This record gives sequence, structure tokens and C-alpha cells, in this order.
Amino acid sequence: MTSPPPTPPAAAPRATPPPSTPPVPLAELLARSDLGLRQIAGPREGVAIHWVHTSEMADPVPYLLGGEMLLTAGMHLAEVTGGAPALESYLDGYAARTVAAGAAALGFGIAPVHDTVPAALVAACDRHGLPLVEVPAGTPFTAVESAVWQAVTEARHRELTRLSEAQRALAAAAARPDPAAAVLRALARHVRGWTALLAPDGTEHGSSGPRPADAVRAAAGRLAQVVGGDGGGAGAREGAGGPSSATDTLPGAQLSAYALTGRGPGRQALALVVAADPHDPPAHTIAGVAAVLLSLITGPAGDRGPAATGHAAALVRLLVGARPAEVAPLLGAPLWTVVHAERRRETTGSAASLATALGTPLLAPEQETHPAATDAPPPGPALRALVPGGREITAQPGWTLGVSAPVPVEELPAADRHAATALRRALAQHAPLVRHRAPGPHGIASLVTADDARQHARALLAPLADSPPLLDTLHNWLSLHGNWDRTATSLGIHRNTVRQRIARIATLLDTDLDDADVRMELWFALRALDRDAATHR
Repeated sequence: MTSPPPTPPAAAPRATPPPSTPPVPLAELLARSDLGLRQIAGPREGVAIHWVHTSEMADPVPYLLGGEMLLTAGMHLAEVTGGAPALESYLDGYAARTVAAGAAALGFGIAPVHDTVPAALVAACDRHGLPLVEVPAGTPFTAVESAVWQAVTEARHRELTRLSEAQRALAAAAARPDPAAAVLRALARHVRGWTALLAPDGTEHGSSGPRPADAVRAAAGRLAQVVGGDGGGAGAREGAGGPSSATDTLPGAQLSAYALTGRGPGRQALALVVAADPHDPPAHTIAGVAAVLLSLITGPAGDRGPAATGHAAALVRLLVGARPAEVAPLLGAPLWTVVHAERRRETTGSAASLATALGTPLLAPEQETHPAATDAPPPGPALRALVPGGREITAQPGWTLGVSAPVPVEELPAADRHAATALRRALAQHAPLVRHRAPGPHGIASLVTADDARQHARALLAPLADSPPLLDTLHNWLSLHGNWDRTATSLGIHRNTVRQRIARIATLLDTDLDDADVRMELWFALRALDRDAATHR
């Protein structure tokens, strides 16, 4: 066998979206005595793992998303001939390609192929700055993968708990006397940084948290001018179509500025500016919630018109404990449609422009949506909007939309789930817009009572009851007509993982998933569980 052709220079890192999973410090994995991992090359500080991928291919780059720990037993090295020089050249190219693909670390398994990590690989990883971890013979790769997913799940739970606590604290602050100052204090506490309301000229209208360095304060003033101009400059937000938000990164601080809508004739818009840890993604989501509240608080009701005044009144009623049905008349529309939107990579359109196109001011930013290859709850959409039910929603250039059916206010939680499902389908199908379609009153499901359907579903799917990932995979796979690639895209995992899960499901259920009758019965059962969950939320 001849040696592989010379390795071309490593390509520049690909423009992939940032990982949506919380990072796991490599040091945390190295500290686990049950794994026995040992780092033998590459940088040791600030290395974070987002997920794990195992591959024995000479070129795993097409299968990497970035942020992985790539695990290999070195089986592909057996194909290299030509002695030590050829092996050194091959491993140098392997390390370079792995770095270019954005992998966070390389794990090399001892046994069954190699007794030690090849010295040439150690040197190549040191040369290219790739952390290299020795995986001992007694540690299966699945144990490393399980440890990473466990850590990611725990981190996601902490993240979601923090977001929930922050939202409750901000809502409570908005109902206090001097609500703007109270919201700033709550925000500073939950983002663990500095928060301020700034005019475009830099005048401070309130702040909270540790006073930042002069350079950070100066940069904050510049961002406030960008998003809160008075309409006559480059940073103007009204008329000139200026940005609704802007960011800047300084050593040790990530600055975010949000234009607030509280500007009337002859007044400049205030901007919410937040300085937080650049390695703290949840801070951005928390700040977005505060920006919505502060927009309502700082804008006089008379300047916003009757519709916006009604929306603000509804928010206040909700904050002090009213039920959704009680505030519905204040919103001005009997039915509402929920829209989940994700920005495509190529678009430069702002959230404000999307809100204008949809014809609603009720739009809020959420976390980026790229479903994680983990059991943790998936993040939210890039944007979530409420649109009056009578308004037609069409595809928007540069955005992927999932749209619910129009529903009354008290059914919005269910509509939100339907919009999320529609967005996942749109992303999987590469469609610009997918609408959720509720089954008609004369469908097959209407022929069976809810109790009977629920009992049948639980009995049929009992072998999967303790494995939400398997249930989720089956649900997506059936909804996408058994398409492996679309299911993988929808779940954010590799298609081989989908195949493995479906094979496992078939074994647990002891059934043939290629049988159309079996698929229909399973889909009926899954939909029955969906309806039951919606009823009890």
C-alpha cells in the first residue's frame, strides 16, 4: 500500500455558528479520577469542550462542527507507509486540519491499536496548539462522551435556572417604585456587571454595579450614541434606520447596548448599556429581557399610542398577578399568532426590521437556536414575536420562520410550543417558513377518547419512557418521514447517531419501524402524549 498523498495546507477555520451548548472546561474532565485522562500536549488554560465526536477517518473535518473533543484510537495510522518521515508529515497535517475545523481538543485512546501515544502526534499537537489528551486503556470512549454530556446537562440546568430567576427578579423590580433604577440594580446583580441608562451624548440617567474602567465607560458612551442618536447623525435609530443594538469587546468586558423605545418629539432615545464577562452568554439574554421592560418603563404612555399603551397596561397587570384571560382585552386582538424566527447566516437584517415586516412591536430576542447534541433542554429561538391573529405572515428574506395557528391569549403557551416545532421543521427542510397545522375536528384522533389514547400511548411507548432523547428522536424522525439527514439537522446531531438511536428504539419496542402501520400507530401514540402534556402545562 502506498502512503497517502501529501497533506495540503490546512484551510482557514470555517464560518460555523457558535456552539449552543454550555462549555465544559477540559480541566474539569482531567480532574475526574474515574476517567483517568491525562493531557500530554497543547495549551492547558482556557480550553472548553462543547461536545464529543469519535472518528477513525484520516480526514474527520467534514464531520466536525467546532468545539468538539475529537476521539480516535489511531486506526487510520495503519494506512501510512514510508516510515517515520511519512508518519510525521501525516500527523502534522492531521493536527493542522483538526485545528482548522475548530476542534477544541484531541483524545487519543491507548489500546486496542497503540500502546502509547505516538511521539510525532505529541509534537504536532504542540506545534499547532491542539490540546492532546491520553485516554487510558480502561476508559471507553463512551465514558468520556457520557461525562461531557453530563457536565453539559448540569451546566444547561444551571443556566436555565439562572435565566428563570433573573426574569422573575426583573419583573418584580419593574413593579416597584422608581422601576427603572430597580431594574438596573436587578440586572447588574444577575449579569454580575455594570448597567447604565445613557443618552447619546453620554449623559448618565442611572447606573448600578461596579464602576467600570475609563476605557469601558468611554466605549459605552460610543455605543449609546450608535443606538440612540437623535435622528440626524450616523447613529440615528429613527428615520435613518440605525441599529437597535450594538456590541463591543474590550479586555475583560463584553459591552452590549440596546436602544429603548422611550423617545418622544424633541427627546433623544436612552440606551441600556451592559458591561459583563465576555465568557457569560446568558448575560446577553438577561439584558434583552431588561431592555424590553425598560422600553416600557422609560416611554410615556401618551407617546406610544393607544395600542402600545394597552400592551404596557397588560404587562403591568400580568406583573401584579392577573391571569392572561383577564388582560386579553387590553391587547386589542382576540387571537394571536406566535412566530419563532432564526436569522440565516447571510442576512444582515436587524430584529427591528423583522418586527416592522411582521407588523408588531411585540418581539423579544432569545438564545441562538442550534440544537445541542446533548440531553439538555434545547435553547430558544433567535427571536420570538406575537402577531395579531388576523395579520398575514409571509416568508421574510434572511430569516427562517416557524408560525403557530392563531389562538386566544390563554392558549399562547401551547402556540409557543407549536411555533418552536414549526421552526425546527423549517430548519430541517431548509424552508423559509413552516406553519403549524392543528388536526381537524374530524380526524382519526377524535374517534378515541383522550383517556384511552393516553393509556394506549403510555403502554406502547413504555420501553422509551425513561429516555427522553429516544422519544424526541422518534418524534422528529417520524414527523420527517424517516429522513435521516433532516432528522439529524433538526436534532443537531450526526445522522449516524440518528440511525443508532432508531435501531435502539426498534429493539426496545421489538417492532419493525419500516412497517407503515407501525409508524402510524407510533405517531398516533406520540401525538396523544403531546396533547396530554399540553393539557397539563
